[in-house]
Amino acid sequence: MLTFVLFHVVGGSPALTVLGKNATKESIAAFNAKFGYDKPLLVNVKKGESLFDSQFFNFVKNLAKGDFGISTQYDEPVADILKRGVGPSLSLTVPILVGGTLIGLSLAMLCAAFRGGWLDRTVLVCSTILMSVNYVVWVLAGQFLLAFKARLFPIWGYENWTYLMLPVLIGIISSLGVDVRFYRTAVLDEIYKSYVRTARAKGLSGATILVKHVLRNSLIPIVTFIALAIPHLFTGSLMLETFFGIPGLGNVSLNAIHSADMAVVRALVVLGALLYQGVNLITDLAYAWLDPRVRLG
Repeated sequence: MLTFVLFHVVGGSPALTVLGKNATKESIAAFNAKFGYDKPLLVNVKKGESLFDSQFFNFVKNLAKGDFGISTQYDEPVADILKRGVGPSLSLTVPILVGGTLIGLSLAMLCAAFRGGWLDRTVLVCSTILMSVNYVVWVLAGQFLLAFKARLFPIWGYENWTYLMLPVLIGIISSLGVDVRFYRTAVLDEIYKSYVRTARAKGLSGATILVKHVLRNSLIPIVTFIALAIPHLFTGSLMLETFFGIPGLGNVSLNAIHSADMAVVRALVVLGALLYQGVNLITDLAYAWLDPRVRLG
C-alpha cells in the first residue's frame, strides 16, 4: 500500500511518461484502460461498482496468482523481465558476496590472532580508509585507471565472464572495510571468553582454537550480517549494473523508475520484501543448528 501511494503521489502519470506530454486524451484513456490505471487507487467508492475493484486490490489478487502484471515500458509480462534480470544480477552479486566474505573473514582472523600488533593496526587503518571512500569513487577510478588507462578489463557490457571481473573487484573492495571491522569485532567478542583460556591451558594451538572454537561460536552474528546481504543478490546492484551496463534487476529497477513503469517497481518491492522475510526466517532457524545453546520455542 505504501508503494502504491508513494509512486502515485510523486511518480506522476505513467501515461504521460510513456506517451509523452503531447499525447491526446483518447490515447491516454486507452493507455489507462489497458493497464488498469483508470481504476481508483485503493478503494472503489463509485455507486454500483465493487468496493474492491481498484488498482490496489486487483494487484493483490493477481499477485496471489503469481501475476505481477504487464510492463508499460516493454509491453510484456513483468515476470518475464524479472527472469531475464535474475541471471546477470546473480552472476555479479554472488562472487562479490562469496569473495568479500572469505577475504574479510581471513583478515579478521589474522587481526584477532595478532591483535594489538602492527598487522592488526595496519588492517584497521586500511579498513577505515576503504570505508571512507565513496562508492562512486571506486567505480569511476576503476573504470578510468584499470579499464581505460591500463586496459586490464572491459569498461562496459555483458558479453562474457571477463566483463564481470572489474565490477566484482570493485564490489569486494568497496565493502571490505565494513566486513573486516564487523568480523573482527565478532571474533574478538569470543576470544576473551573463559573457554578460550581453558583451551590454551589444555595445550591446543592458537590456530586450532581460532578455527574450531572461536570461529564457530562467532558464527551467529556473522551469519546474521551475511544474511542481510542475500536479498541484494537477487534484486541486483543498482550502482554497478548501471555503470557497467549489466542487464540485471538493479538496472531494470532504475529504468522502471525513470519510465514510471509501476508494475515493475511494485514487483521489485514485493520481491525484495519477500526475500528479506524468507532469509530472516531461515537465519533464525539456522541459529539452533549453529549453536547448541539456542533452542527454538
